[in-house]
Amino acid sequence: MQKRIKEILSSGEKDYDFEIKGWVRTFRSNRFIALNDGSTNNNLQIVINTDDYDEATLKRINTGACIKASGKIIESQGKGQSVEMTDAKVEILGDSHADAYPIQPKKHSMEFLRENAHLRFRTNTFGSVFRLRNAISFGIHKFFQEQNFIYMHSPIITASDAEGAGEMFRVTTLDMKDTPMTEDGKVDYKQDFFEGETNLTVSGQLEAELAAMAFSNVYTFGPTFRAENSNTTRHLAEFWMIEPEMAFCDIHGDMDCAENMLKYVIKYAMEQHPDDIEFLTQRLVNEEKTKPQNERSELNLQEKLHFVLENDFERITYTEAIEILMQSKPYKKKKFKFEVKWGIDLQSEHERYLVEKHFKKPVIVIDYPKDIKAFYMRQNDNCEPGRETVAAMDILAPGIGEIVGGSQREERLDKLEQRMDEMDIPKEEMSWYLDTRRFGTCEHAGFGLGFERLVQFVTGMGNIRDVIPFPRTPGNCEF
Repeated sequence: MQKRIKEILSSGEKDYDFEIKGWVRTFRSNRFIALNDGSTNNNLQIVINTDDYDEATLKRINTGACIKASGKIIESQGKGQSVEMTDAKVEILGDSHADAYPIQPKKHSMEFLRENAHLRFRTNTFGSVFRLRNAISFGIHKFFQEQNFIYMHSPIITASDAEGAGEMFRVTTLDMKDTPMTEDGKVDYKQDFFEGETNLTVSGQLEAELAAMAFSNVYTFGPTFRAENSNTTRHLAEFWMIEPEMAFCDIHGDMDCAENMLKYVIKYAMEQHPDDIEFLTQRLVNEEKTKPQNERSELNLQEKLHFVLENDFERITYTEAIEILMQSKPYKKKKFKFEVKWGIDLQSEHERYLVEKHFKKPVIVIDYPKDIKAFYMRQNDNCEPGRETVAAMDILAPGIGEIVGGSQREERLDKLEQRMDEMDIPKEEMSWYLDTRRFGTCEHAGFGLGFERLVQFVTGMGNIRDVIPFPRTPGNCEF
């Protein structure tokens, strides 16, 4: 593999002949080409002799054009770069018509770039975001592999609903114009491909639990789907989840693993792409200048990431969190949009108050009310009557609220079946899951990490649609 621009600029080597391919960012004075190949936001300056090219060729060297340049890498004669290519011979591999190419070298709005998502990778902002997304993804695998976890591929098509939410995408091969029906007027799924109702997965957790009962420590990392009609900056219909499951592990080991993983991955991404972190930090600083003083962040992006790395996460119970919120100024001045009382599911505004205002660092909240959590979470013993809780935990991060949700799983068959009955979850259809409690059950725990929310946190991007290559949202499924 030939060297990329990032290596050329960082190596400091000079006085050698080289050939490079990439895309034109700018072309000025009919002589200086700023070339980029996606390895870095920094461009390689290509210097050509104008007299070597006719006017028609020079007019084809436009922003967005793909070219091959051959010349000598020398110490740069101008400011802004350490080396440049001189006496370059340029061959145009792919034209880009100036009047039609939408990503011109000027400031574009995020909305405009979302409308041109197929070309936004070529901008500095999205170059940085997706290089960091790649590093974060690899860092996650690196962390779990170093901890001897087994990487497990969970199914994308499934007959189970891990969350009990019901907001799932149906998978079918039935003819929607002539749907077969049963005698009682229901869709006859016996005639469908899988001979039963199937959906796109909302989670790989239940399948990961099965594998953990054989391999001890496993993790999944794949796409998940929610048919939730939510047009917010925090939700996607298709997103990626990391879901480890650990046998012989309780809620405290679960929290330790999640905190260690987050710190490892953030540190890895910062070490691999310091220039991109610096670029996004400055981008956020400029963005913050447009906000009122009271809405600006106390820490810039780099400071926020270092703060996470250098501080232990605060650990509090749900009950303690509610007490803190009820003693807060926003609650007393009725500034919270959503009510605060024991038994509610914490909203983003509550989570962000705990993290950003009260503790000013990441917070892990544990022991949530049983009635607002999933059926598989272990019920805590010795609870106060009317305040039954489960061994669940959420990690709350500055800027985005919940980033990790996990729990110790209910390993006791009688307790699990009782909870499934309470929530009207058919035990017959879940007999495969219950078998793990019938045959060699043990204490185990796990968590789910929304990958895009982690990428948001590391990059500082305010909208989750800007950290996934092709966002799937209500009314939008392009490409």
